[in-house]
Formats: sequence, C-alpha cells, structure tokens
Amino acid sequence: MSVKQWFASFFPSQRPRPRASGPRRQAPVCFEADFGSTRQWVQGRSWAYPNGGPVNPGDNKLDHLAADPAYCRDGAFLARRRPDGLWDTGLLTTEGSEGAFMVRTGDVLEVRARLPEGIGAWPAVWTWRDGGNEVDVFEYHPDNPDVLELSNHVGGASHDHRDPALRPGAWVTVRTEFGAGSVVWWVGGRRVFADGRGVGRGWQAYLIVNLSVSAGRYHPAPDRSQSALRFDVGRLRVHRP
Repeated sequence: MSVKQWFASFFPSQRPRPRASGPRRQAPVCFEADFGSTRQWVQGRSWAYPNGGPVNPGDNKLDHLAADPAYCRDGAFLARRRPDGLWDTGLLTTEGSEGAFMVRTGDVLEVRARLPEGIGAWPAVWTWRDGGNEVDVFEYHPDNPDVLELSNHVGGASHDHRDPALRPGAWVTVRTEFGAGSVVWWVGGRRVFADGRGVGRGWQAYLIVNLSVSAGRYHPAPDRSQSALRFDVGRLRVHRP
C-alpha cells in the first residue's frame, strides 16, 4: 500500500468549493500555486529549519521533513508517525526553487484550506527569508478549535482571531494584504485584523506551506492512538497591483 493509499483510508478526499474571499476588486494574479510543480516548489527542506532540516526540535516540533511527494504534492499536506517518535511531515517552499518566487510589499495572498482535525496538527502558511521576514498568514491548532493565529513577526504584531465558524474539518478562506504600513487579514470575506505595523517598503520573502506536529510544550502532542494527520490546501494565489 502506498503512502497516499494509506492516508486515504484515514481521510476521504474532499475538494473545496470556489468562493470569493475579498471585498476589493482583485489585482492581477502573479502566482498561482501548483503544488505538483518542481519549478515552483522545493519539497522537504527549508532554511527556516536548522541546517535546512529535516528536524526542528527547538521550535517544539516533532517534524521530520519527508522526501516522499505523497506528503504534499497534490495539496494534501500529510503527517505520519515514525517508529522513532518523530513524524514524517509535508512541507513545500519556494525558496531554492527554479522559479524562486517571493511575496513582496503590496502583494495580496489568498488561500483556501481545510483545517485539520487531529490534536497535535500544526498547519501554517507563512513567509521566510534570510533568518526572518516572517509573516504567518495563519497557524492553527485543533485544541483551540475556533482560533486562527495571525502574526507579523517583521512588525511585531499578532492577533488570535476567534470565530465559531472555525472548527476542525472546516474550509476557511484567508486573504492577507502585505502593506508597507499595515498587514491586513480578511477571513471568510470579513476584515478581522489590521496590525498598523506593516512590513516596510523593501520587504520580500519566500512562501512556505506545511503541516507540522506539536511536541507538547505550547499545544498538546498527538495522542498515542493518533498515527496520521492531514491539512488540505485547495487554492493559493498571490495578486500584485
């Protein structure tokens, strides 16, 4: 049985319904994610992890970045428990890819994703370059089922967005405007946070999409009965005025 078939037995395939997610007229698309593209994305390594990975225990993660394309290449980001107590996990980044795409000041990122259900899952869509330049489009932890974590580490601002519509297994659309003076987040078509800090005029950073696994310090680690986790991304695009 392949890794993908093994995961399918735990998680039936679900596809998102297209939905408009922003109140403004959209700028042209400059990046449309094709997770199967080896030109757009590098798999299983990131300089956001020590030495590029595959592990990152300092961030309280049980991750062991997987080289198997079944863990991420069709938009289903998977995690599977290993015999050594770590978890093989799916990660894609534009850093080091042939396309080398970077988000920059003024861009608007829109992502539609299905939140994972298993305790210990730690999905994220975020940016990274040169040891920083990090903006978290969102992070999620199923033990806080109605919360999306929105963070601008460049400007030093964050917000926990609470909404009863957020729950494990739900599809969510997040739109993030990377403004020089303020990063603005929209969730489900509603403006929920403007940080008033921004990223500055010269900011740019690579994209990362991944499913991590919590080690227990900040959020509970998976129960011993849990052997698989899944995070689905149905659409990711970047608009540039």
